[in-house]
Amino acid sequence: MVDERHPGASAAPPHRAERVLVVFPGYHRSWASWLTQRLESYGCRATLQRWDPSRDQPLDEALGDLLLAPGRVLLVLSDWFFQLGPRREAEWNTVLRDFVPSRAERFAAVNLTNRTLLPATAVLEPADLWGVGEEEAERRLLARLDLTGARSPAPMAGPVSRYPNDPVAVWGDVPRRNRQFTGRDDLLNTIQQRLTDAAEGASVCALVGMSGIGKTQLAAEYAHRFSPDYDVVWWVNSDQRNTQRERFGELAVELDLTRSSEPGERIRVVRDALRRGEPYQRSLIIFDSWEESEEAAHFLPRGGTSHVLITSRNRSWGASTAVVEVAGFVRAESTAYLMRRAPHVSAEEAHQVAAEFQDVPLQMAQAAALLGESGMEAAEYLRMVRGGTSRPGDTAALSRYLIDYSESSLTSWSILINRLRKSEPHAVELLTLCSAFAPGSIPVGLARGLSTEDLPERLRWINSDLPAWTRAMETLVNYSVLSWDSRAGTKREAGPEEQSVHMHRLVHGIVGDLTQGDDREMYRQVVRSLLAEADPRRPEDSRTWPRYAELLPHLDPSGALSSTGTRVRTLLLNCLRYCYTGGEYQVGAELAERIREQWSESSGPDDPSMLVLTTHQGNILRASGRFREAYALDSARLERLRAVPGADEEALLTATSCLAADQRFLGQYAEALQLQREVVSTAEELFGPDESTTLLASHNLAGGLRLIGHYAEAYETDIQTLRRRETLLRARHPHTLSSANACARDLRLMGRYQEALARQELGVRRYVQVLGAQHTMTLWARHNLVLCERRAGAAKQDTGTVLASLLEQQEQANGRSHFSTLAVLTDYGNYLRQYGDVRQAKDLIAEAEDGYRRLLGQAHPVPTGMQTNVGLILQAEGLRDSALNMFEQALAGLRTLLGDDHPVTLGCALNAAGGRNFTGRLEEAAELSRDTLRRSRQVMGEDHPLTLSCQVALAADLRALRDGAEAGKLEEDALQRLARTLGAQHPHALSARQRVRPYWDFEPYLG
Repeated sequence: MVDERHPGASAAPPHRAERVLVVFPGYHRSWASWLTQRLESYGCRATLQRWDPSRDQPLDEALGDLLLAPGRVLLVLSDWFFQLGPRREAEWNTVLRDFVPSRAERFAAVNLTNRTLLPATAVLEPADLWGVGEEEAERRLLARLDLTGARSPAPMAGPVSRYPNDPVAVWGDVPRRNRQFTGRDDLLNTIQQRLTDAAEGASVCALVGMSGIGKTQLAAEYAHRFSPDYDVVWWVNSDQRNTQRERFGELAVELDLTRSSEPGERIRVVRDALRRGEPYQRSLIIFDSWEESEEAAHFLPRGGTSHVLITSRNRSWGASTAVVEVAGFVRAESTAYLMRRAPHVSAEEAHQVAAEFQDVPLQMAQAAALLGESGMEAAEYLRMVRGGTSRPGDTAALSRYLIDYSESSLTSWSILINRLRKSEPHAVELLTLCSAFAPGSIPVGLARGLSTEDLPERLRWINSDLPAWTRAMETLVNYSVLSWDSRAGTKREAGPEEQSVHMHRLVHGIVGDLTQGDDREMYRQVVRSLLAEADPRRPEDSRTWPRYAELLPHLDPSGALSSTGTRVRTLLLNCLRYCYTGGEYQVGAELAERIREQWSESSGPDDPSMLVLTTHQGNILRASGRFREAYALDSARLERLRAVPGADEEALLTATSCLAADQRFLGQYAEALQLQREVVSTAEELFGPDESTTLLASHNLAGGLRLIGHYAEAYETDIQTLRRRETLLRARHPHTLSSANACARDLRLMGRYQEALARQELGVRRYVQVLGAQHTMTLWARHNLVLCERRAGAAKQDTGTVLASLLEQQEQANGRSHFSTLAVLTDYGNYLRQYGDVRQAKDLIAEAEDGYRRLLGQAHPVPTGMQTNVGLILQAEGLRDSALNMFEQALAGLRTLLGDDHPVTLGCALNAAGGRNFTGRLEEAAELSRDTLRRSRQVMGEDHPLTLSCQVALAADLRALRDGAEAGKLEEDALQRLARTLGAQHPHALSARQRVRPYWDFEPYLG
């Protein structure tokens, strides 16, 4: 076969079996791998040899060692290659001139740089591969090794490395390659081995170690060095949960997996795509600074061929994650790094500096930058750090770093700050400004967008003197105090206002303490101003969520939480609204509590801003399932407002509405309905029937009616609200979709299954189009659709598969113990029980019941009703006495909590009558069945499916008591009604015709 890249190439075998030793510095492993694979494809026997000879070994001796291998020695050259050791250029030139010429036939080279190489490298006649395509690079390689007459390349077995000059298909915000990166080759190879050798689906490696030990740099170097082995390389800053979710979810957009902007959906589709290996098989995902291992299950793509790399100080990552301990540099790495950055430093001096700083990479970087940039003599530098030059700032605060770092390290930072004060005062001002942000990614360029009024006079150069700004930024980067953020390249092209930098956590802490006296509050005020200015002011718009995720970490360090400024407080409230609409309930609840603590010091509980805060905080607590906390907050607010003569009516309206919502979730249905009627009446008086507040109040009123079992009245309220919202907001507005979903639910509960299904199918399509498939509201609508399909007997796909998928998605979006997840757990368990998988059904129902009891307590309709589902499990297992006991407990509890005529109580009574029948208590069964049928006819109507189930059950009980005449009349009437209302082939009708005892699944519903 002729290779298309080499048309006309001879099929003859090579003249000789060439042996080639490919010698490379670790920095160029990707090139060495490609060169080796290409040579092997042409029949050569190629061997990889990472070469990093000890500085103490003579260079000619080290080169001579390479010649011990048979065949040619192919050196992979760049300017980096000649810094191995490190060695002086004169030594390299001398050895290349003296040692290589007499052995020239054994040496060959390729050149990977456009920088000028040492003059003596001409003796190696390097083939220049810089900036050429793969085909041309291969041609030049073969020509240099005299292999141009070789046969066509054979296909390679196993994975093939991509040509290093070809970009990765998807490259996501990996920090720029650190050209000063030194050593760590063994560690990098260990990481690769751990990821490659892991069982499929378990390729997760955590780099753990103390702060400043170089974990992030190591992960970044791994991404660059081994990038040809991957099609996707994606970097996720994980020091904040919300930014981690946003960044990981952005990969879904990059891979064109979804158009949704909802983080939960994006995360799910990314994990699924990585697990399936679509659209790319080879992916590397790096989670940087991830400390919360409990969240791992929500992100890690278990299954497939993806590799995951984590950097963390937390060592508890579980048995399925390979943990690699990252220690400091070995001494040779420290000295090599220092001598490269500061060429005037001798080997012995480099050794002394490394010993002084205990080979900690972060401190070595700072020392090397200071020595290299300033040209200070190493002896003078060591004298100063050992002498403990006086430091500004809080000495007591700085002492906390002495647990892991030496006194000399802190003094070195002090020396740097003092030098910059004299030579680059603007750099110190910019550095102090950065320390008023949180560590990590800092959008410092936003400061240039501030107006002159928002900047103190001494900092007005920031937005007026671009050259000074640029010089200050470059100074701090050159001194290794800051680094450009992973997106900095793009942002720098967009302009200084978009520049973002990265500040290591440790550097941030030390610098902050060293600059404590530099008018810290002034800098924090500037940061507060720029954060407020950057507020998109549209927290419900998912397109603004990445910006809020970027701003959120900096609220606390900047002092925004305690600010009394209107703009800053508006920003805080908008951030809470973002947390609520974006599903970041945990982050939002913590933020709201910290805001409350701060605002309470300057504002009373009835201050307008505090009232708005209470609304947002209560919404977040309620949405996350913390109902009692929300109730305590809202009830205290309403009580205070009611005690104030002439209290603001709108504030009273909001407080009453929030408390009614809390009561609905807590099972106080009658009290909630009474309050909600007050809300609707007040809203109509204040705003009229068509205003959004009134329509929301009506929507919530229907929810309250539904909870007390008044389904028809709830439907009439919902349909009116839906019509008004369709007119005012149009059909695709989220509020309109919510009303449509409520109408479909009402119709299903009323037994009008086909109407409910038709409406819900349309509603789900619109939810997916407007909010995305994984938005929490869409998941709820899809759950309702499954129930509509089941009740209508019209499932279009395997219901079990759909429910299992919904369960996974709900867990991903809200967590396993969230009330919406528990609802899916329940319905999935009921389905599995019905179709024979009793063991799994039992586990799911037990988990859901326990979850509801923890969430709601004992005396609540939902955990009480869950007992009837437990009873159905026991009945399916043949434990009829135990099942009856559960049915009776559920019935007694629901009669107390909801009353005898509530539809949920009637459903439990249907099951209890069946339990009595199955245990031989026939008279009691018939008595309960007759009473239940009578009540159901009054409450639900004669043709409701629940009523007809009660009628079929009574017929079965009478038949067991030998009363065939009445049983026959009841059964025949029920069969006719079922055929007329549901259809003769509906599962309910077929079961009744086959005389299968009807039962009722409890469907948990909150709020």
